[in-house]
Amino acid sequence: MKVTGPSGPSAAPGARPARASGGFSVPTAGASASTGATAAAAGVSGVAGVSALMALQGVEDATERRRRAIRRGGGLLDRLDELKLALLAGEAGESALERLGRSLLEERPVDADPGLNSLLAQIDLRAAVELAKADLRRSAA
Repeated sequence: MKVTGPSGPSAAPGARPARASGGFSVPTAGASASTGATAAAAGVSGVAGVSALMALQGVEDATERRRRAIRRGGGLLDRLDELKLALLAGEAGESALERLGRSLLEERPVDADPGLNSLLAQIDLRAAVELAKADLRRSAA
């Protein structure tokens, strides 16, 4: 077998495929050359496709920012509800406080709507107050 370049190995003329014990056979030179060329072409187009997808993912429009901001605010309200239910049940709510703290640390997307920004700021403030109250309870105990 002789390597002739980027198209891959080529077998000597008239050579039969090599056989291994167990029925495995190596395809003839013509089949491997066409497979290698196809794989090389697919690799080049795959890289271009991935680059284009990465560029598109980096672009964020106003509706996506708004959707992320609303999702974050809703998540914080859910964590505050978990904390409320834990406190009403007489539990310390440590796991709910931990989840609330993690949610509060997430970056808040800024939306063009001042009403939504104000509402999200109020939710953030309420969550920060609950975390501060929990710290006071811990230090007093």
